[in-house]
Amino acid sequence: MSILTFFNEKQMNLNEFMIKKKAVGLLSGGLDSTLAAKVLIDIGIEVHAINFVSPFCTCTPKTMGCSAVSRAIEQLGGIPLKRVSLGDDYLRMVKSPKHGYGRGINPCIDCRIMKIRKAAEFMNEIGASFLFTGEVLGQRPMSQHRKAIGLIDKESGMSGLILRPLSAAHFEPTIPEINGIVDRAKLLDFQGRSRKPQISLAKDKNIIDYPCPNGGCLLTDVRFAERLNNYFSGKKEVSVKDMPLLKIGRHQKTSDGKNVIIARNEQECEILQKLSVSDMITYVPQNFSGPVIVTESVFTEEIAGLFRKYGKAGGEGANTVTSLKEGVVSTHLV
Repeated sequence: MSILTFFNEKQMNLNEFMIKKKAVGLLSGGLDSTLAAKVLIDIGIEVHAINFVSPFCTCTPKTMGCSAVSRAIEQLGGIPLKRVSLGDDYLRMVKSPKHGYGRGINPCIDCRIMKIRKAAEFMNEIGASFLFTGEVLGQRPMSQHRKAIGLIDKESGMSGLILRPLSAAHFEPTIPEINGIVDRAKLLDFQGRSRKPQISLAKDKNIIDYPCPNGGCLLTDVRFAERLNNYFSGKKEVSVKDMPLLKIGRHQKTSDGKNVIIARNEQECEILQKLSVSDMITYVPQNFSGPVIVTESVFTEEIAGLFRKYGKAGGEGANTVTSLKEGVVSTHLV
């Protein structure tokens, strides 16, 4: 989709649209996206932030979104923020990405395209004139090299309307630069994997509270990738509601290929009891110490053996577990 097609579909006038000094930035809460927003704020752009809440964020937030985003917003003077939860359409994209995966099951290019398209819809809603990101040329191997960035801009339909303030000197001028909305001379020339330039700029801009770069996305974790691939292979319809199950417990299969998740501690026992997933049965020990087990399997000697292996079943009297599936409770002997 070209820029003109985008504006025609939205019934927008490009010339009128481009005179507004208003932009939408993709804000992760990390240092780069925070600095990109700060650079534009300091040159007089009205900045609105959009944050995408992923089921694969490693921040493990207690509430929607990451606390780093809230800290970033505070340091940016309380700019407006829109949070967008990525849903089943996002999960379907992860299952079958057009442009493939990185070293795990991370479809970074397709992910970026989807987020930019959603950000463009928000840009249209509030009458902003361009998007911006905190991307630094050459920082990430899959999605931030020149070819990938060009592909993302083209397939998102937003070529010319995505500004990257931290690396702008390495790219052709965007439409907001050409039209004089943004002073190109005040943009930066960062490049490569070193974070020293960003850290120095953060000090100059009084951005002092930001997360380390070691967090990120579970999709880059090769062990988690195995779990997710296993989930995808057994499901025709995928749902983000199932994702919490993949993040916890000890995962294995029964002899007939059924998935089994075994809680490793008391906290995971509590979590597994609260989660309700279609096609899965929850088994809970009743009169002995042992793990909560969630599985696709009906109760068999093999499942009973897992309770004996990982719990303290035995001794005097019969050991029992209850099973819960779709509201139906049953009792089984271990």
